[in-house]
Amino acid sequence: MKHEHSHFCHCCPNTAPSSPEKFELSRRTFLGSMVAGGALLSNVAWSTLASADDGDAGFFPPPPPRRTLVVFPVLIYDHCQRQDQTTWRGWGGVQDPEAAAKEAEQITKELAELKENADFPVEFLPIQICGHVGEAQKNENLAKADVVLIYGAGGGIEGAQNFGKDVIIFQRWRSGPVYLQYEIVSPRFLRQHQDSLQLQNIQYEDVVTDSLDELEWRLRALCGLKNARNSRILCIGGPDAWSQNAERQKILFEAIHKSWNMDIQTVSYEKLDELLEEARADAKLTAWAKKEADAYLKLPNTKLSTTVESVVNCFVLTAVFVKLMRQADCKAITVFGCMNTIIPKAKTTACLTLSLLNDAGYLAFCESDFAVVPSGMALAAITGKPVFMNDPTYPHDNIITLAHCTAPRKMNGKDLLPVEIVTHFESDYGAAPKVAFDLEQIVTCILPDFLGARWAGLKAIVDDVPFRPICRSQLDVEYAVPDELVNEKMPGFHWMMGYGDYTRELGYMLRRVGIQWDNLDKYPKR
Repeated sequence: MKHEHSHFCHCCPNTAPSSPEKFELSRRTFLGSMVAGGALLSNVAWSTLASADDGDAGFFPPPPPRRTLVVFPVLIYDHCQRQDQTTWRGWGGVQDPEAAAKEAEQITKELAELKENADFPVEFLPIQICGHVGEAQKNENLAKADVVLIYGAGGGIEGAQNFGKDVIIFQRWRSGPVYLQYEIVSPRFLRQHQDSLQLQNIQYEDVVTDSLDELEWRLRALCGLKNARNSRILCIGGPDAWSQNAERQKILFEAIHKSWNMDIQTVSYEKLDELLEEARADAKLTAWAKKEADAYLKLPNTKLSTTVESVVNCFVLTAVFVKLMRQADCKAITVFGCMNTIIPKAKTTACLTLSLLNDAGYLAFCESDFAVVPSGMALAAITGKPVFMNDPTYPHDNIITLAHCTAPRKMNGKDLLPVEIVTHFESDYGAAPKVAFDLEQIVTCILPDFLGARWAGLKAIVDDVPFRPICRSQLDVEYAVPDELVNEKMPGFHWMMGYGDYTRELGYMLRRVGIQWDNLDKYPKR
């Protein structure tokens, strides 16, 4: 039987955009009321977008920074009074106002150092010293905070589960005067005098003993949660999910709404066509695009193996995408049907454009695959680094190949990796980055399912950066778990990858949004 596949490659969804009307119908069918729509963008012209005041940044202004995590530290202590011939104090070394003041001073110093060294934005409000968390309920700083950080030197932490905030309990063992909660936080508070955990929103992993490093990664995860939840993304051509029918897409988008409350804005290809035609006629923009393309190609470790015109057109497309995101007040974008529909409109492929956007601090994904897009937004929100959406292959010999044509160069968040600008593989057209990832680099891989309920994940090491006849940015990564486990536990299709090991942060975040985190590294070795 002849394999008819003249328009779409194997890694694209098996549904394809054909008209703006189809986009709108799909959007209504799959997303319903959760999508805010694209009304504010449906009538916008390039002249309006280009005239927006972006200061000296011109056609390529930077995205807004990550939102700062606000933490309210509360020191709980018991002011004990000596009594004759009876028990008058519990465990612990903070039992009078002088000791509490000294301890608060030490806490403030430690948190200042944590803030200075953190790789995420965090702000610590003034510490409150009190005998019970009920007193913190009356502090105006509670309303300002995203997280309440309780230092449990005394017994009065009951009620913290009712703050309506994320709560972390810090206790001392060796790092200072020992805390009472070191003895009783499990039986009295977490288990409520029962034999198993009784609280829903505060769990065992929310207790930290001594370690500021352990505190820091939890705060990093919560900063990521603040930045991933209630976010907005712009969809060129509308949202989709890889090879999923209408019923399953409905389940997925309902799950996304419940977990992330994501605002999905849509721009039709009809509108994009108008904007690109106007943009290409803008002499100021085209001059800027030529200048920027020339400067980019002169960067160290940048090799050109396609046409300059394709690169210039990618910068034109970049400007249009950035201005649309600015108009929509968001920093994320995805493109549906990017391997076929966008090529005749942009006179190039979107591959290099998406790479440029990711390197600049935006979030840019191809294919509008919302089975995987939330994982990229979550990982980037945690790390502050670009992420790489990719096609996985078949696991074997503790190796899997990951590849796509849109990889960022600033995978560590600051340094440009070497790149060869080539054509997009399947079309052999346009401009796509073939990025040379760092060998021996530890990476986090996220394997989302098709329905938004379970993400598997593992850490791996970059083993090779080959140049096979597949998607241009490609790498072989080596993992430590058995191949059969990866095959058995791997859901969905597309993966998300980022530099560094953030498997702990992902699990800590996902618990709070109702997504199961299946960390494959935690399974026993067979």
